[in-house]
Amino acid sequence: MSLLLERLGRPAGEPIQQKTIFGRRQAEAKEDNYQELKLAIHRRIVDEMSDQEQQFLASNNHTRAEVEELISSYCQRVLDDNPMNVPRGERARIVADICDEILGLGPIEPLLKDESITEVMINGPKKIFVERKGKLQLTNVQFHDDAHLMTIIERIVSPLGRRIDESSPLVDARLQDGSRVNAIVPPLSLIGPCVTIRKFTKNPLSIDNLVGFGTLSEEMAEFLEACIRARLNIIVSGGTGSGKTTTLNVLSSFIPNDERIVTIEDAAELRLQQQHVVTLESRPANLEGRGAITIRDLVRNALRMRPDRIIVGEVRSGEALDMLQAMNTGHDGSLTTGHANSPRDILSRLETMVMMAGMDLPVRAIREQIASALDLVIQQSRIQDGSRKITYITEVQKMEGDTIVLQDLFTYKQTGVNESGKSVGYYEASGLQPMFLQKFKMNNVELPNSFLKNTMNGFKGE
Repeated sequence: MSLLLERLGRPAGEPIQQKTIFGRRQAEAKEDNYQELKLAIHRRIVDEMSDQEQQFLASNNHTRAEVEELISSYCQRVLDDNPMNVPRGERARIVADICDEILGLGPIEPLLKDESITEVMINGPKKIFVERKGKLQLTNVQFHDDAHLMTIIERIVSPLGRRIDESSPLVDARLQDGSRVNAIVPPLSLIGPCVTIRKFTKNPLSIDNLVGFGTLSEEMAEFLEACIRARLNIIVSGGTGSGKTTTLNVLSSFIPNDERIVTIEDAAELRLQQQHVVTLESRPANLEGRGAITIRDLVRNALRMRPDRIIVGEVRSGEALDMLQAMNTGHDGSLTTGHANSPRDILSRLETMVMMAGMDLPVRAIREQIASALDLVIQQSRIQDGSRKITYITEVQKMEGDTIVLQDLFTYKQTGVNESGKSVGYYEASGLQPMFLQKFKMNNVELPNSFLKNTMNGFKGE
């Protein structure tokens, strides 16, 4: 028998693929039956619910337990009328799922409650992926159809005063806990409505958490804390999902509590712990194409609000010019993020974004603005094993000719991958002394002892 299997091109110990396919089809059929049963119960609840019960659900004067008790009674009636035998465990699941439909975001509600999941990606109604520990996984969660998914999207964007339809088929929004949501629907999406949810942790991460995760070393953490207190202008650069916003949140926690902070974002994600924080959010145009308030408009307005620090969630276009001007005109200690693959790349992108502002400035003048405004670039990367690392902490120095001089202060050196597929490497300090020490003296901040030792003899640590 084993010889026959080998001749057929299958190793002797390998299971027959037909059984796997059959088992998968059985599971899909079972899930389809469950979805049909749940939909039937949901429709009956809508048809038979009294006005008093509808008012009860529409109000906020109820607990989830009270709603579950009400839904459970309807489920029991439908199941009693049905000859099919539904296990008790399935009944509890049906009640929980229908409660999620009424009170939450339907099928994806359990995914949002799962703290091990960092991102939820909905590719049409039937394919929902999640990210766990940096790895993508396909779930068995499904929506009924496109209309069901569109209802959930409307439930997310409507409270924010935003809309999504054929005339405005993409939108950025946020959930109540601050999680970021992006949705794009037909005709732009050819596979049905697509939603990407970047989840936020219930408790904001601290610098100790990032050190524990291996995102940076203790020496780098002490150095960055000193840089924030010394009011250095910093940009965090990296690719999508590299952890830029998380790092920006952690850096902002070092800002003293007696300073006035103005944050500017497309969809508010930052969660600052200080008392004196003003949060501004851009606004898209209305149905007539009017009333749009851009990030650039908000940066200009922030300059009139007497901020001690300005934090822009991300610079993408012409607002880069206004941000650089703010950094150059007395708003030291400002923070922002941008998409780039390296510290040198983010400077090139800033040049391009300044040109998008419509000002006819020579390239040298733009580079002088960048070199004068920025003090530090923090480059963050998502490693192949799913972990996030700060791969460079780079100083922006003065101009030499037409080139901005950069100096790496810390770098991450990857030496390989271990047996479990995890990245293996170490953080290394260059041992070079930065040129922005004058800002430390002006703000009465001392460099950490660990950094001073590094400048004496270099540093290499795990």
